[in-house]
Amino acid sequence: MKIGIFGGSFNPIHTGHAILVNYLACNTDLDTVWLMVAPQNPLKSDYDHSYDLHRIRMTDMVARRFDNVITSGFEFSLPHPSYTVDTLDALSSKFPEDKFVLIIGADNWASFERWKNPEKIISNYEIYIYPRKGFEIFIPENLKSTVKALNSPIIEISSTIIRNKLQNGENASFYLPDDVYDYILKHNLYIPNYGR
Repeated sequence: MKIGIFGGSFNPIHTGHAILVNYLACNTDLDTVWLMVAPQNPLKSDYDHSYDLHRIRMTDMVARRFDNVITSGFEFSLPHPSYTVDTLDALSSKFPEDKFVLIIGADNWASFERWKNPEKIISNYEIYIYPRKGFEIFIPENLKSTVKALNSPIIEISSTIIRNKLQNGENASFYLPDDVYDYILKHNLYIPNYGR
């Protein structure tokens, strides 16, 4: 099975993520897409473990709309910090019959050489790159057999902006899938003094 790994903090997952997931699920050769929810940095002063479960639940609200998309908390089982190469290797070790494809944005591709063991990732895994505003996707000729630029829509929405709007009491409904927005309001997420 060819599995696309689309990782992120999804804090929260938003309409831009959902549109990209829709494209990956319906317009690529991937058999399935795993939305890999990344653990937050536990050393951050404002880290709140309760948000981990909320982020997984909200991500699953998008994943379950598709037959070939699932939410994965696999990285939570790995030592921290878990670098992408370590995650991919752990997945390949646990699921040796499957082929894993890394899905990243053009902004991450632009800085890919600064990642941990980028040569190992390129040598062992295909990479699909989705466009981001302001970043050209340049793929060297010798990598074009394993690195692919996607023609997915460019939707520039930031989780940070959404969190700021919610913290300021602003309406963020059009930035988020309806059920995700309702969940955030129901659980009072991203508002000042949450959980205190």
